[in-house]
Amino acid sequence: MKPIKMGIFGFGRGGYFCDNILWNNGEVVAVCENNPERIERAKKKLGENFPIFTDFDEFLKQDMDAVFICNHFHNHASYAIKCLEKGIHVLSETTSNGTMAEGVALVRAAEKSKAIYMLAENYPYMKFNQEIYKVYRTGKLGKALFCEGEYNHPIDWTDDKTTLELIPCETHWRLYLPATYYLTHALAPLMRFTGAFPKRVTVFPVFSPENKPGFSGDRAAIITTLNDDDSVFRVMGWAGFGAEENSYRICATKGQIENVRGTNGKIMLRYNPWETPEGEESEQFYSPEWAAEDQAAENAGHGGGDFFLMREFFKCIRAGKPNEFDVYFATTMASVAILGHRSLMENGMPYDIPDFRKEEDRKKYENDTLTPFYGVDGTPPIVPCCSRPDYQPPKDVMEHYKKILAEYQAKYKI
Repeated sequence: MKPIKMGIFGFGRGGYFCDNILWNNGEVVAVCENNPERIERAKKKLGENFPIFTDFDEFLKQDMDAVFICNHFHNHASYAIKCLEKGIHVLSETTSNGTMAEGVALVRAAEKSKAIYMLAENYPYMKFNQEIYKVYRTGKLGKALFCEGEYNHPIDWTDDKTTLELIPCETHWRLYLPATYYLTHALAPLMRFTGAFPKRVTVFPVFSPENKPGFSGDRAAIITTLNDDDSVFRVMGWAGFGAEENSYRICATKGQIENVRGTNGKIMLRYNPWETPEGEESEQFYSPEWAAEDQAAENAGHGGGDFFLMREFFKCIRAGKPNEFDVYFATTMASVAILGHRSLMENGMPYDIPDFRKEEDRKKYENDTLTPFYGVDGTPPIVPCCSRPDYQPPKDVMEHYKKILAEYQAKYKI
């Protein structure tokens, strides 16, 4: 079986996947990166003479089967479209599109292309989430009614090294990130568990400013969706509560299953006593295990998720089959994020989530370019990123950030 030739666009996050690509019979054949520090990192990892490009179009001229898109969070869609138009498979990190119009364009490009599009969402493949998926899909819990997903990831903003890694320029997306936008780690597992797609969203902010660089004082957004199977999800995106935790729960007609907070991924499975499957206990508390053939996942990032993500992408390419995290799955989550922020800004006003399989829904949003982020051409944000639009970060925090940023840029001649 020939290795799949893969290019990496953005070596910050993309560099962490090199080993996962190799473990799954892939080959990294080119890198596109314009940050001098990350270019040096790529050379150390892949070799001094490895082909590294600063121009994406030149990068795409290389002999590649697929591209892993890992550039800035909100700028993936236009590059994914270029790949799809050339028949190159796309694995796209984090969010598929930063605006509703980009989502429409991306779906149209994916439908025309013979190449596969897949969102690089790794959290559904964590060990405990694979166990929740497996148990729920047996049908023994009945139908899901209410599900919760939380991605709670506080940051130590007094650590200058971490701050520079996360925010390496003054127009960086993390400085302008609304609390709803980074939600795939919370929402994707629930959608995979149940197969349900959100159809309506309403959101309320948790305004609690931190001593961090950035123009949103919202520490979290509480996002509620009504779904196409009449279930309800409650999720949070990148929340900043203490303490760090990724947690998920399914409440179904016959019982519940969840990974229990603070237990290093242990599962709590409970049935109604009168609906407990024959031969099982009505309450079970246990640690899930990998199958023997999946032990390599222990060495991968994000609880094994990075390994399984790449394996699934390569399987789909080799079999020419659709994947779970296709362009409709991806753009639905992006729509929840974008329209959820509008709900947040309007005191919880509900917004309907479009179905981009339908041309009439695409028409509604094909010219919707509203964004809270700076454009690649330096265009300033169009909409505020915080529930309180006049919020400004602490002056001393921003002054310190600009000081360490200037030192970093001088060191690497950026």
